[in-house]
Amino acid sequence: MNIDPACVECIVTQSKRVAQAINADEKLSSEIIKAVEEMAPSFSFKQSPPEVAAAVYEKMALLAGKKDLYDEVKKLSTLKAEEFVPFLEKEITSSQTPLLTATKVAVAGNVIDLAAEYAFDLSEELDKIFDTSFAVNDFSLLEKRLAEVSSLLYIADNAGEHIFDRIYVKTILSLYPHIKITYMTRGNAIINDVTFDEAKEAGFSEICSLISSGVNTPGFVYDRANLASQKLFDESELIITKGMGNYECLSDVKRDNLFFLLKVKCNVVARSIGKEVGDIICKKL
Repeated sequence: MNIDPACVECIVTQSKRVAQAINADEKLSSEIIKAVEEMAPSFSFKQSPPEVAAAVYEKMALLAGKKDLYDEVKKLSTLKAEEFVPFLEKEITSSQTPLLTATKVAVAGNVIDLAAEYAFDLSEELDKIFDTSFAVNDFSLLEKRLAEVSSLLYIADNAGEHIFDRIYVKTILSLYPHIKITYMTRGNAIINDVTFDEAKEAGFSEICSLISSGVNTPGFVYDRANLASQKLFDESELIITKGMGNYECLSDVKRDNLFFLLKVKCNVVARSIGKEVGDIICKKL
């Protein structure tokens, strides 16, 4: 999906959030916001929001003199997520439908998103997630596919959220030990998306294959991916993508083996899916 006029306003607003998150002084804050406002009129409406955001975040990082704008915030998000692991693992272990429970856990983690139009509280989300139904519910199709395939590509989203992904990957492997899973991260630090090093630190390389996509966008853009990632995308029997950025980049791709797991956090994506902000989604392309 391509950007919409509302996306322009959202991206400009993100510049203000970045300035606050990195504790920029008044001069740097002004420079960051002004730079993004000046870029906004040239945004291409032929690109997806993540493609537009890539250039914006590179500019902000350059002005701030930081390779990773959200490095400290991502560390805190990861630590916070780890606190919930014992509770969530217990919920899955005691569940009569462990795959469904683990799928909801993975989606609950998707509230950790620093670029979303609407913010949600992680603790509140976990309090209600197990009693919340998917607004688009293709879970039975996903479960059926998992029983049939031998390879799964899991395209990651945000840092902190990846801790919930780890629980989900472990659950899938416990139920379907024959599946070879590859967990794919972004190619570089962009917004609060998880990187290869952060996923490795969280132990993904110990439970499945781990790869960096090479993309500089907060969503998987095939043409920007490295050759190894393109090959994986083309050859994997099943693909699970997390979050709105991946949905924005892949919703127009012609595939019958791709599933989106996300929480709707902006009106543009809500309109695209035909659901409401706050809904949780398990959607087959």
